[in-house]
Amino acid sequence: MGRLDNKVAVITGAASGIGRATARRFAAEGARVVVADFAEKEGIEAATEIGGTYVSVDVANEASVEALYKTTEDIYGGIDILFNNAGISPADDDSILTTGLDAWRRVQEVNLTSVYLCCRYGIPHLQKRGGGSIINTASFVAVMGSATSQISYTASKGGVLSMSRELGVQFAREGIRVNALCPGPVNTPLLQELFAKDPERAARRLVHVPMGRFAEPEEIASAVLFLASDDSSFMTASTFLVDGGLAGAYVTPL
Repeated sequence: MGRLDNKVAVITGAASGIGRATARRFAAEGARVVVADFAEKEGIEAATEIGGTYVSVDVANEASVEALYKTTEDIYGGIDILFNNAGISPADDDSILTTGLDAWRRVQEVNLTSVYLCCRYGIPHLQKRGGGSIINTASFVAVMGSATSQISYTASKGGVLSMSRELGVQFAREGIRVNALCPGPVNTPLLQELFAKDPERAARRLVHVPMGRFAEPEEIASAVLFLASDDSSFMTASTFLVDGGLAGAYVTPL
């Protein structure tokens, strides 16, 4: 018996990185998984690999998000788990002194507005089931200042954290749990691309991690599985840090 047997899960940003690793893990635990992503080729590959369903979605578009959940319900009859994980961290999101308004707005739309939309249109489906679990991807930068400034990214993840707490409290009596996952730096294509362009930036971030390495996507997927499953049945409105000790460190020995 898997920990997610007979559960239906929708994962945004599931074509790569943490989302794809989580899709694999959920499927291995018995869930029926919807791979929701804008990257069609990679999304279809991910869904085919796990025997799931790919649905194209623009997470910043209201109609697209609403259609995602309707399509999922039409195929599987309901939804039990939302992993709202899609996000971006573009190079033009940097210091507040250099980040333009267009970059600010683009990151807010994809990282924060998307979580609002996914919860707004996803929660009614969980209500029909009499409960469920929502995991929203925030970040360690939502609870502490980042050594490498990404002003809009940091602000968006702070918003995700605050919204998750409020939703967790609001819907607790309905059996809907909402938790914010706060990963430290993770060895994903997004991070690799960012730091390949700026090795000094990577080194500056890594020195703050007591474990001395970045997380692997599979390690974060294990944390998501815990939050999605009944193993975390008394957890809601929580800040779930999985950061290699980063947030707890004052000084990291070299």
